[in-house]
Order: sequence, then C-alpha cells, then structure tokens
Amino acid sequence: MTDHHRHYVAIEGAIGVGKTTLARILRESLGAELLMEVFEENPFLSDFYSDPKRYAFQTQIFFLLSRYRQQHGIVPATIAHKSLVSDYMFDKDRLFAQLTLSGHELSMYERVQTILGERIPTPDLVVFLRASTDNLMQRISFRDRPYERSMSSEYIDRLRLAYEHFFAQYTAAPVLTIDTNDLDIVQDANARDQVVTRVREALRTGLFQSPLLDMEPSEPAAPLLDLPSKRRLGDLQRWQLADDAHRELPSDLNYRYVSLVQGIGELGSHLMELWKAQEKLAETVGNLLEARERALQEHMPILEAELAACLVHLLRLANGMAVDLESSYLARLGPDGPLQDTSLRKDPRWASASSR
Repeated sequence: MTDHHRHYVAIEGAIGVGKTTLARILRESLGAELLMEVFEENPFLSDFYSDPKRYAFQTQIFFLLSRYRQQHGIVPATIAHKSLVSDYMFDKDRLFAQLTLSGHELSMYERVQTILGERIPTPDLVVFLRASTDNLMQRISFRDRPYERSMSSEYIDRLRLAYEHFFAQYTAAPVLTIDTNDLDIVQDANARDQVVTRVREALRTGLFQSPLLDMEPSEPAAPLLDLPSKRRLGDLQRWQLADDAHRELPSDLNYRYVSLVQGIGELGSHLMELWKAQEKLAETVGNLLEARERALQEHMPILEAELAACLVHLLRLANGMAVDLESSYLARLGPDGPLQDTSLRKDPRWASASSR
C-alpha cells in the first residue's frame, strides 16, 4: 500500500468477537502499523468485574485517559506516513461508560470524554464485527483470560446490544459490518481472504453503514446534515429510524402503510396537474418537449416535496419490518434479479410504463 493510499482502519465489536485477530490479519494484508488497546494495565479491571457498581467510575476514567494518551500520540504520527489498523476506536469508550455509569458520574465522564474526543482523528473505516451472545461467551471461555472469567452472559448480551444500538446511529465514519458467527478467520484461509477483500472494497468505495438492525434506538438522531457526503440509502434509513424513535412516532405497520398510500395519492394528484399543464402548454408552444420542461419547472417544488414525503413513508415502513432497502434493491437489480428478467419487457405493461 503506497503513501497515496494511507488509511486508518479501526476494528470494533463486543468482547470476544475477534477484533485483535482481525487487526493482525489486516496489518499484514494492508502493510499497515498495528495499534492495540492496552487493557491489562488497568488496575481496577479485575475489581470491576467482581463488583461493577463500586469500581465502574475508576475503571472507566482510567480507560478513557489511557485510550486518549495512546490514540492522541500514536494515531496522527502514524497515519502521517503509513496506514494504521487499530483493534479499537476511541468513541467506544462512551459506549461502555453508558452501560456502567449513571447520574453525576456519567455526566462528569461525558464532559471529559467530549473534550478529549475532539482531538482524536476519525478512522477512514470502522469494521464492526458482530456475533451472537452464545458465540461471544464461547470465545471468551476459550481464551480464558483471568479477569474475564466472572463475566456473565447477561452482561455480554447487554454489551452486544449496546454495540448494535451504537452502530445503528453512528455516522462519524464509514462502517463495514461483518457477521462472524459462521466465520473462522483463524483456521479458514478462504474466510480470511473474504474479509480482507470486503475491507479493501469498503476502503475503495467509501461503503457507509451496516445492514439495518431489527431493533429501535432510543436516543436522538444526529443532525442529518452532519452525515458524511457519501450517503447511501442505508444511511437515510438508519437516520429515519433514530429520528422517529426519538420523536416517539407511531410504529404500527398499518399506520405506516396507510401513510405511504396517502403520500403516493398526493404525488399522483400533483402529477395529474403537471400533465394537464403540459398538455395546455403544448397547444401554445407547439413543442411537447418544451411544454414538458416548462410544466416541470413550474411544478417542481411541490413534486420534490411529495417525492421526499413518499421516501420518508417508505423508509418508515421498511424500518417497521426490519427490511434493508439498499440490499433488497441491489438484489433486484443483480444478474439474477427480477428486474433483469428480459421476459418482463415483453409484457405490455412494461412497454406502457417505459414509454411515459
């Protein structure tokens, strides 16, 4: 990887998901430096796992300052001349704090974390590794770290869900989500190659955000204008999910379907007005193309608004059914998708629709 293609990649996911293993693989594949989280040196960690309530604040503040010291010094210096792969991202510290802290302790922590976080570079790509709670517990048991032996499946499940929630709304950097339940990147060379290929492709294309989750967030969505410029349909769907949950809008599927139908009806009414205006102008200007352009120019503001409204209703309906619209759309356009079936084009309805 040449200097022209320097990248900063961070690996994230719940405890035991395989972050460090993948980071080491990517270091070799991308010719990058490796930044690994130093957690063994936290003097409060073993006490925290045995008595979380008592030692949560000390543990979290130590981690915050340790991660800041490491990332603030190493990340900028490294990416100035070489790619970097890290087995954690600075932003995840807040995730753990929200699980373990509350009240004044959480408020104090968040003030400090916000100030420090402004000085940490954002990754070019975050690779989010997912796994079931059972798989995470098996992997934690297999590696048998002394301070992890007292971890309960309830805690790991809460952590797993917190990660899912976090990345459902995360917009600071592109995210590539990889389900590791059926992947053995340690023993299976094909699995390793598959993951490395996906990471390279994500770095090349600017892939943004993971498949839609079957859960609803409870925190406000980040301002839409703060999303990166390379937005994809999944980004908008995820933002809509977070915004609707924050505003506590109805999530009933019937309500969302009726809203979509009503929105399409409104759009249809305005299109009828457009076509009437087009026909009337055609009689005057004598040119159908010019009449269409002039009618469109006149009706464009309301048509744009109605189309956007229909998209909002469609996103809400898809969210209610946990359907990843982008993946479904690409599947329909693929070589074996129904929209590539040339036999459909022989249908008179296709010809009629295409001529409009």
